[in-house]
Amino acid sequence: MDAQGRGRAGGIDPADQWVFDPKTGSYELRLDQAEEAGKAPGHSSGSTADATAASAKPRSPKAPPGRRAVPPQRGGGGGGRRAGAKPAVGRRRPKPKKSTKKKVLLWTGGSLAFVLVGGSLGGYLLYQHFNNNLNKIDVGVDNAAVTKGPVNILVIGTDKRDGKGNQGYGDEGSVGHADTTLLFHVSEDRSNATALSIPRDMITDIPECTTKKDGTTKTIPGSTGVRFNESLGQEERDPGCTWRTVEALTGLKVSHFMMADFNAVKQMSSAVGGVEVCLGKDIDDPKSHLKLSKGRHKIEGEDALAFVRTRHSVGFESDLDRIKLQQQFLSSMIREMKSDDTFTNPKKLYDLGDAATKSLTVDTGIGSVSNLTKLAKDLSRVNIKNISFVTVPVKDNPAEGKNHKTVVLDKTKSDPLFAMVRDDVSLTEVKEKEKKEQEKADAAQDALLKGPKAEPANVRVKVLNGSGRIGAAQEAVVWMQNTKGMRHTSNGGNAVGGKKLDKTVLEFAPNQADQARRLAEVMGLPVEALKVGKTDAAPTAEMTLTLGADFKAAGTPVSVPTPTKAPEGIQKVEADDKNICAK
Repeated sequence: MDAQGRGRAGGIDPADQWVFDPKTGSYELRLDQAEEAGKAPGHSSGSTADATAASAKPRSPKAPPGRRAVPPQRGGGGGGRRAGAKPAVGRRRPKPKKSTKKKVLLWTGGSLAFVLVGGSLGGYLLYQHFNNNLNKIDVGVDNAAVTKGPVNILVIGTDKRDGKGNQGYGDEGSVGHADTTLLFHVSEDRSNATALSIPRDMITDIPECTTKKDGTTKTIPGSTGVRFNESLGQEERDPGCTWRTVEALTGLKVSHFMMADFNAVKQMSSAVGGVEVCLGKDIDDPKSHLKLSKGRHKIEGEDALAFVRTRHSVGFESDLDRIKLQQQFLSSMIREMKSDDTFTNPKKLYDLGDAATKSLTVDTGIGSVSNLTKLAKDLSRVNIKNISFVTVPVKDNPAEGKNHKTVVLDKTKSDPLFAMVRDDVSLTEVKEKEKKEQEKADAAQDALLKGPKAEPANVRVKVLNGSGRIGAAQEAVVWMQNTKGMRHTSNGGNAVGGKKLDKTVLEFAPNQADQARRLAEVMGLPVEALKVGKTDAAPTAEMTLTLGADFKAAGTPVSVPTPTKAPEGIQKVEADDKNICAK
């Protein structure tokens, strides 16, 4: 979508609705002048006849002092030909060039980053000067805005009380902890997305991290057995520390981060004209200042902030219950932002873009409107029907007894959930055709593991180390020889080019399939690790096993099969579900 397409409202080019103000050095939205400009005919230049014809037509209104006049709409009838001249036959009128001073940048960004994906189904007009609104933090990782593989966007909502009216929410002077944290995973094929909500009061380990501020680099020691929200703010930790904590927790590599404070919720909910939410009972929470009756409401500003902050009037009054409200709010925000009411309304688009860029702090890889646009365009293929919000599975902290205030990871549920996300398994139902094609591909792969297996003594394999861990190849060789009777194994040193692999790979010839099946059984290799060649090998030729980062230790299966269904009992919300009501 661009300014010449669906973005027009009432036949008016959105680019003509902006007037440059030399006093401020920025553009101002002037709907009244744009409406008049929309009625003006196209202009032409050249002969006296042209000037005479133009003078007989209405002129665009004069600009007020200090402002340049709004140019008339292009492409109007009558302009561009000499008076009395016949139109050229078979020639198309050239397309007008876009003004460099009115270069329109389209960014589909959003509320606490999910709007980045949900909003990319529409479009937001952001001008170059919006770059000045964005805050950037160098976290020591400068990933490209767009990558071919999966994308993991870390979204952090802080409890910092900066901004008008925010001091009255308690904990005044907070350094800004990770109050609300979500990891938004988008699959490699962009067919689905999963948002993982991480409870702030979950006990975890925070790894050592390095921060950069005012040209000074500082190493902050790690912490063991502390609340997750201490990964930001505490000990002067920045979003890079939360980034590394999430990676250690989930096993997912973070691509980018976005951080927002209280003002993001207030300003962006107002920019879209309110977000619809539903309550299953009356709520009057003096701590969050939320007072709403049972039923559906369209909320914005202070009410929106109160809604995502309240927890003492819903469920068991826990942070987990508050997460449910936040997931409902964000799902509704996505739906609102992709609606025609938003992306065909120039004023809403400007307000939304202004609020988004002012309230966001991002990493250097997406530290410009240009790069945010690239990222949003890449992710725009995700259908809202295939976006799931799920809370990381936790259980009461056994160390606290009955009066628990914190939780710990429930590994029996979190391990399979993280595996599904890492392997791009959707938590929603994707198109039936896509499912059948995937099932067909999986069946073909599974066939590799079926059939006879060679005796261990007949397995010939060279082991290469691409795990990133020194001595891994020799460890595997010794274990296979001494424990599994595979005496024809050898240490081939480091992987080709010294590369580090995420996944272990076994390469073999068609006539070595029986050996590959035996080695896969012994090593616990998944079918995805088997790569069969096209030509047979010599009788004494070796297969090649390249260990990846998934090789943890000799005797430990390299991979556990990825579940195809989400664990029972996890908290999950579909982004297109309009029937959620908080109780």
